[in-house]
Amino acid sequence: MVLKRVLQLLVLVCLASALRAGELYNHLMITPQSPVLEIGTNFTATCMIINTAEITAKDLYWNLSNITVSNKQYTKINRSSLSVTIPVIGEKPEWLFCNCKEVSNYVYLNRSKFKHGIILTKGYRPGRPKNLSCEAVQVKMGISSTITCVWEKVGRSSTDVPTNYILYVKELGRNHSNETNGNSAQVNLDIFPHHMQLDIWVEAHNKLGRIESEHLNTDADYFVKTNPPSDIKIISEKTFPTSLLINWTHPLAEEYLKLMYQIRFCQNGSQSWTYVPLVDTDKYIQSFRLQNLRPDIVYVIQVCCKNARRGHGHWSNWSTNATMRTPEDRPTSKPDLWRIITEVDSLNERRVQFICKDPVFANGRIQRFDIKIQDKKDKFKNRSEEWERIPVNRSEADGSSSQREITFLKQIHLADEKSVKVYVTAVNSVGKSALASLLIPDKAYGVRDLAPVEGLNLSSHGGQLWLEWKSPKNKALSEYVVEWAANGQTDWQRENRTTTHTVIKGNLEKFVCYTVSVHPIYSGWIGKPASVKAFLEEGAPLDGPEIVDRKLGRNDVELVWKEIPQHKRRGFITNYTIFYTSGTELHSVTVPANTTSHTLRSLSGNTRYDVWINASTIRGSAKSLNHSFWTQKYAAGEIEGIVVGVSLGFLFIVLMIMLICIYKKDVIKENFWPQIPNPGESTIGTWSPHYPLKAETPKENCLSGISVLDVDVCDGKCVFEEDKASLPLKKDKYLSEEHSSGIGGSSCMSSPRQSVSDSDEGGDMADTTASTVQYSSVMASNGYKGQMPSSQPQQAIFSRSESTQPLLDSEENPDMLLQEGSKHSQRFPRQPCFTHTAQNKDGTDPADCHQREMEQQDLLEPLDFYPLEEDSEQTTPTEGQSADWLPAAPVSSYMPQLGGYRPQ
Repeated sequence: MVLKRVLQLLVLVCLASALRAGELYNHLMITPQSPVLEIGTNFTATCMIINTAEITAKDLYWNLSNITVSNKQYTKINRSSLSVTIPVIGEKPEWLFCNCKEVSNYVYLNRSKFKHGIILTKGYRPGRPKNLSCEAVQVKMGISSTITCVWEKVGRSSTDVPTNYILYVKELGRNHSNETNGNSAQVNLDIFPHHMQLDIWVEAHNKLGRIESEHLNTDADYFVKTNPPSDIKIISEKTFPTSLLINWTHPLAEEYLKLMYQIRFCQNGSQSWTYVPLVDTDKYIQSFRLQNLRPDIVYVIQVCCKNARRGHGHWSNWSTNATMRTPEDRPTSKPDLWRIITEVDSLNERRVQFICKDPVFANGRIQRFDIKIQDKKDKFKNRSEEWERIPVNRSEADGSSSQREITFLKQIHLADEKSVKVYVTAVNSVGKSALASLLIPDKAYGVRDLAPVEGLNLSSHGGQLWLEWKSPKNKALSEYVVEWAANGQTDWQRENRTTTHTVIKGNLEKFVCYTVSVHPIYSGWIGKPASVKAFLEEGAPLDGPEIVDRKLGRNDVELVWKEIPQHKRRGFITNYTIFYTSGTELHSVTVPANTTSHTLRSLSGNTRYDVWINASTIRGSAKSLNHSFWTQKYAAGEIEGIVVGVSLGFLFIVLMIMLICIYKKDVIKENFWPQIPNPGESTIGTWSPHYPLKAETPKENCLSGISVLDVDVCDGKCVFEEDKASLPLKKDKYLSEEHSSGIGGSSCMSSPRQSVSDSDEGGDMADTTASTVQYSSVMASNGYKGQMPSSQPQQAIFSRSESTQPLLDSEENPDMLLQEGSKHSQRFPRQPCFTHTAQNKDGTDPADCHQREMEQQDLLEPLDFYPLEEDSEQTTPTEGQSADWLPAAPVSSYMPQLGGYRPQ
């Protein structure tokens, strides 16, 4: 280290002298200049002050890529020198500067002279090449003079400090070389030196150094690589079905090089090669017999060669494929027999299908299977049972396939109480195989406790299905049958009794659900299987579930959907997610995978909803078609409740109306069906002697509204004094004692009506009596003689009628009636009198009435008629007046009737 420092100082002194000589004005100088540094080491640079006394070493500092280096890495050599040590990292070049602090005006004004820098180039030292290998290949019938060598680089190379390689070949004192930056090179010799020594090596070098590889100093034939053997021929002999004879031609004459050979073979389609031991082929030979081959198998054979001297030369490439099929032989293994049992509905029998695979060592194409089924209980029949031949058609491609063909043999219907034993043998062109047997017990035996395997578990790894189970503890266990089925196809394989885990060796498809079962076999009896479902690989379903039904309510709806078909599931369904929306808000419900219906609740009534269902697996989900529905406006039973309530209310109202009608029928009849009397059918006493009425036969109800009063002329005073209130000729009212509804008719439902209004009541009664028309008549024994009262007293009959019938024109216009009265007075005969009393309601005989009238006329004095007038006053005789006095009759407001009343 001390020596190194001394050398640096000497260099600095020399540089300072040179700078002074050259009158350079830079006051700082770094040594070494532009160094190449090895990455991973430390580098030390020294800064020297020259041609100035303005600064000292304590005024200096270092920058590396604009970053000031810590003063801990500085080393002060003397008053004018300062060194720095930095680690070399990274491949990118960097600048290292020596700077001076601005300690004076001179330094500030000449700061460019107080700064100096160098570029640091970084790289790696070259590594020693290894695994040098050279070869000289065969060209036509000789060896090429060009030697090609390959080596392996060691170490790293940077862009700024690249590593190059030189290949050297030394032959009889002559050197041949070739430089490259790769890992291979060629050297061309004038002629290949057979049986001569060659020295070959590689040198790696760059700015940081150089290094050589190991030397290959050996015979030139050591580097020879010949062509593979040619004209390979394979001979198959029928008498040797397990062997093939191989012949070939040497690629190079023995004078140049003595060769040894290597042979490998495999079955067609396989990449698993079998190598013949070198001890059998390391000779200079041209033929070889392969033995212990399988009959009727196509084999692929290859041959290569190299220098027969051990440790010398390179193996040639393998020859082109040569193929040949071995001859057929009798099958040396049994066919693999199995069964498929299916229960038959409503019958006490089973459907049994027998299937089998070709023998593992069929040793040829199987031409047929011979099968025999024996009843276990019928030994006599078994002796006469013949073999049934089932021909099969196998091609060469089937025989070369690694998967054995499955053949359907026969199907039988076996009663539950029967058991059979099946024998099968396979036949090819050479002979028969050994017998394979299978026992089908009766159903009762089949349900006995033949324990299944436990803890069956399946998993998928590396594109294969792996099974694992626990062996049942039964010494009779002989083997296992692993069965898998999907889409109506069944396959199986057999495993040893000691096996508890295996892989399914069949061709399984992705996204297909397989039912895998493990059957333990107990000394020929098939035990209960343990089954699971599995997928080799799962994916998202192809389709979503299909909504097939819905049950609508007001606030809920029940959705029913169909499961996705098995071939479209592509995995195990983990759950269903129901999405539904009535607008912008989306709702979802997740239900288990074993559910095919669900009720959505808390819905709005009379609202449209869109719904769809997603079916999910571990790999994704599939959406169903959108389904729309409207919820009900009314809930279930609500409409029925409304209808029942309305119906009951209506029935109650009808019932109440009927009861009211029954109890109030008289009032209803009076208000809705009033009886209007027919004036044409009523008979009233004669109003005027000039207008006799037409004699009519009185009817039962014609006189119901007539009141008859017997008045004696002599008793006139008494009448007016005793019963003033009963007469309508003054202020008192006369109320009819019967409910009269008109002339000639009566009604029990009509109300009492006033006959005559008193003048004192005026307008108050005008409204109530406006619809009532009073009719009065006086009948005397001698008939009506005029409107002037007679001087002779006589007994008269006063009759009166009430009616709601409007007045006739003659009643409303009395002047017209007076003018026409004389014209019609002679036209009608005088109408006989009539009476109506309570005791004579049925007196309708006119003869009796006439007789009664004649008898009364002899007794009665003539009585003059005083017409009724509402607004006039009646003069009542005083006690001082005689009974014979009658006041003068005023002018009547009622005119004589023209022939009585006519029908309206």
